[in-house]
Amino acid sequence: MKQKEAIPSKTKKGSVSVPDRLRELDKTEDFAVLATDDKGVPYASLVSFALTPDLKKIIFATPRGTRKYRNIIRSRNAALLIDSRSRKKKGLMETEAVTIIGKGRPVKKGRTRDGFVATFTKKHPALEGFIHSPSTAIIVVDIVQCIHVSMFQTVSVWDCT
Repeated sequence: MKQKEAIPSKTKKGSVSVPDRLRELDKTEDFAVLATDDKGVPYASLVSFALTPDLKKIIFATPRGTRKYRNIIRSRNAALLIDSRSRKKKGLMETEAVTIIGKGRPVKKGRTRDGFVATFTKKHPALEGFIHSPSTAIIVVDIVQCIHVSMFQTVSVWDCT
């Protein structure tokens, strides 16, 4: 009989390469949970995302009429959670998650926005029509810090500034 690994009750410092884990999660996961500030109340949304190749920014798209868009305009603070729970049937000890903390902003039309759109549509070609809709905003979150959690309570931190 296979012995189950005990779930740790204390947090311990990790030593994984957070940039490497981010790259892997960007390849394998399509969705992140976005947390914004809705007038002092947390608000969570599911978004499709793409990371820039330098891992300094995370991109998502949303209609301008959404609560998440209004929250980003009002308070640029944002956090996104990307996790591996959708891959296979994994237990707590095998699942990993990265919380990305940063400042979000809509990107105006121009060459910079076109680059972000290209990065996003390369990962999510099915969303190309949505991306090019006049009502859709491209949001970029400038990453400040990433917190990786694995093995239930092993925490590695990467300061990106």
